[in-house]
Amino acid sequence: MRINTFFEKLSNNHSGLYRSFLAILCIASIVYLFPKQAKFRFEYQQNKPWMHEDLIAPFDFAIEKSSEQINTEKQNLIKSNKPYFKFNESIKEIEKIKLDSLFEKKWQQSIYSNNKYAKDNHYKILNKIINQVYDKGIIQINDKIEAQNDDFTLLLVKNNIADEAELADFYTLKTAYIFAETEFQKEKNIDRTFINELLENLLVQNVTFDSKRTLNEQDNNLKNLSLSKGMKYKGQRIISRGDMVDEEKLRWIESLKQEYLEQSGGNENNLYILLGQTLIVSLGVLMIILFLYSFRPEILLDNAKFSFILLLIFMISAMASLSLNLNLLSIYIFPYCILPILVRAFLDTRTALFTHLAVALIVGQITPSPFEFTYIQLIGGIFAVFSIVNLRNRSQLFISVGIIFVAYCLAYLALAFTREGKFSSLDIVFFESFAISAGLTLFAYPLIFIFEKLFGFISDVSLMELSDINSPLLRELALKAPGTFQHSLQVANLAEEAIIKIGGSSLLARVGALYHDIGKSETPMYFVENQYTGVNPHSELSYQDSASIIIGHVILGIEKAKANNLPDSIIDFIRTHHGTTMAEYFFKMAKVSFPEEEIDEKIFHYPGPIPYSIETAVVMMADAVEASGRSIKKFDAETIDALVEKIINHQIEQNQFVNSPITFRNVNTIKKVFKKRLLNMNHLRIEYPK
Repeated sequence: MRINTFFEKLSNNHSGLYRSFLAILCIASIVYLFPKQAKFRFEYQQNKPWMHEDLIAPFDFAIEKSSEQINTEKQNLIKSNKPYFKFNESIKEIEKIKLDSLFEKKWQQSIYSNNKYAKDNHYKILNKIINQVYDKGIIQINDKIEAQNDDFTLLLVKNNIADEAELADFYTLKTAYIFAETEFQKEKNIDRTFINELLENLLVQNVTFDSKRTLNEQDNNLKNLSLSKGMKYKGQRIISRGDMVDEEKLRWIESLKQEYLEQSGGNENNLYILLGQTLIVSLGVLMIILFLYSFRPEILLDNAKFSFILLLIFMISAMASLSLNLNLLSIYIFPYCILPILVRAFLDTRTALFTHLAVALIVGQITPSPFEFTYIQLIGGIFAVFSIVNLRNRSQLFISVGIIFVAYCLAYLALAFTREGKFSSLDIVFFESFAISAGLTLFAYPLIFIFEKLFGFISDVSLMELSDINSPLLRELALKAPGTFQHSLQVANLAEEAIIKIGGSSLLARVGALYHDIGKSETPMYFVENQYTGVNPHSELSYQDSASIIIGHVILGIEKAKANNLPDSIIDFIRTHHGTTMAEYFFKMAKVSFPEEEIDEKIFHYPGPIPYSIETAVVMMADAVEASGRSIKKFDAETIDALVEKIINHQIEQNQFVNSPITFRNVNTIKKVFKKRLLNMNHLRIEYPK
């Protein structure tokens, strides 16, 4: 017996079990993606007092240098790194062999070809210059030495031995020619043109830059650069409660934090980290579930909407985890504000804000600066939601992008100024990340379309498109059933104004009202508002057949809507606008005409269902009131008041609104709106003089 009861409850609560499974799956997926690393439990800001208990070093640790200090030291090391130059001794011998060949050839072509003494003297001078120049070395000029003074020190590699040398110890090509010119001036009977022409082919650089050795030496020096300065030992006080977190103490705390995170990587620690992250995510998801249970039960009970919220939570958490795990991008670069925008596009502002709050708290706990991240995202998300209270056109998203960017920047400036107290502390990278994040929010537009198709939702943007009276279905209705089309317009006006007063989606009610009677376009002449020729086809039909045709417009409308891919939320207005009421005219006429026969009431009842939302209930009221209002002959406050009271009270008596969350206060407000609107719609015009 107990087993049967268990399975019966399981069968009755399968929807609840499905939602529970989705929630657990969402939590497990997010925790799986989160980086498994312990977090430093202290919150602190530079130039702010230390608000925790005295911080005592739990172990020995090195004091890490700041990134700015390390970068400065690296730049200084690169600048001070001495370049290596290689002395190539073989070039001298090569050029001397070249001298012998060129000199003999050139001398035979000169006017001194028969003067042996002049030949020996010229050769001797050239040989002397080459020996002296190449023994000292002709250095290759590059960007390492070009702007340096003569006393600049470099490392000269000769016979695989590196020794220091000054730049002045070498010739350049220019100074080598100057040296040769000086030597010429000491000699007599020298043809300087002859010698210069030869030197142009004989002087090359034999001291060349060794880039590979220089770069290797630089890399080795950078690798050996110390990243720390000094030590703190176990039991030593780092900072006391109330002390100002200045730059030096900030380095001590950051160094302790780094060492703490490195030491917290054991299996036991990972287990506690996993448990902690599971609790954080679970509490965040539980917050959302409790909010929906208390204030939005219709969303919690709707599997599609609940799945949609959990999917968005997972997507945003996955974005943050990707940034932290890959360590490639700033965590602020992702469009977190896309979540409240998407939720608001399909649900309501309050749900969007609360969901964004919960996600910001979940994701913030894994970021390097939880308070800063959570604060900035909350400010951005709140402004994002308020910027699209009614998302009815694309331009609103572009405006929202600008608002989100400004909100991010202001939130960051507020934190930066209170933390640092100076303008120079601002980091341009944050503003770049905010700009990219805000820009990526534009992807909300295609995502709205995707989620509409995926979950069967409908957004205000789609409703605005459907409200266009030039859409194919409405144009067909206007052409085939003009009376019905005008009736639908009036119903839409009534319903929209009533919803604005009592709360709800006025746009959804308007669109639902525009399409609620599209089934009449299939048999327009059977409806009195379209019988402009004076011919009534019902006069040739039985009352049962007439009722069947009248009731059939609901089924025809549903089929027509599905064939034209109208959203389910619009088709619901077609299904429910008559609820389970009766085609009373034909039923009463059948009873009067055939009093002796037993009339089957089921034939004269609409199939339903009855309205389940405020919007569908209001459209049902507006439809009945507007249609009945066309039949009264005298339009004044008294007759309209009586008509509205009669129609709506009769619907209430027939239990047509028991499934919709509408109150008696709402009903009284709706009645007042309808009465006022009907008077305005049917006001009397003054008679103009002839």
